[in-house]
Amino acid sequence: MMNMRKVPFENEEFYHIYNRGVDKRDVFLDQRDYERFLYLLYVCNDTAPLLNSQFYYRGFASIEHYPRERKPTVSIACFCLMPNHLHLLVKQKENNGISLFMQKLGTAYTMYFNKKQNRSGVLFQGVFKSSHINREEYLIHLTRYIHLNPLELCEPAWKEKEVAIKKSSYDFVNQYPWSSYQDYLGKKKFYKILWPEILSDLCSSPKQYEQFVKEWAIKDLDQIEKFTLES
Repeated sequence: MMNMRKVPFENEEFYHIYNRGVDKRDVFLDQRDYERFLYLLYVCNDTAPLLNSQFYYRGFASIEHYPRERKPTVSIACFCLMPNHLHLLVKQKENNGISLFMQKLGTAYTMYFNKKQNRSGVLFQGVFKSSHINREEYLIHLTRYIHLNPLELCEPAWKEKEVAIKKSSYDFVNQYPWSSYQDYLGKKKFYKILWPEILSDLCSSPKQYEQFVKEWAIKDLDQIEKFTLES
């Protein structure tokens, strides 16, 4: 479970949220797992409790038939799901909204995963990590950092030294199916999950954002080092 925190988050403020599997284990093993988590990103973002039926498997496509209006507790600006960890960039909309969202998300996904794998116990590594993004200029760099995370699957050293983004590496990031990057490029893949105004607030156009990602340099990682949360 992703446990609730003692220190409250502030409304209308951005936070980088990070968690990984206990003992660094993989928490997403196949497409079904990723799609289930994406579904939960949508349905857990609500002040109302989960419906009993939502503890059974529902994939991302089920969002189209969600039976009720939601009152979101957070705005999800950006995300990336990796085999053994996840990144979210969220803005809190309701009091205690981030903690409520993460508690529901962690509980529901752990119940699904444990039943599927015939296991018991915790799945995520304790209380999720968070960092308050209190400088607006970091927001756009943080979205790029989150969207570039899949590089570690083909360029494991990308965070430790300057690694030129080769076309093949960029193509891998561009085609990675479990992040919000394609939405930032205008493809509206996960528009029901994401805060719709995020791109226009952070960047003038999808083409400009794509160029911004392609121009990644190590100095930009250095600028947001304290927000990476992964130590």
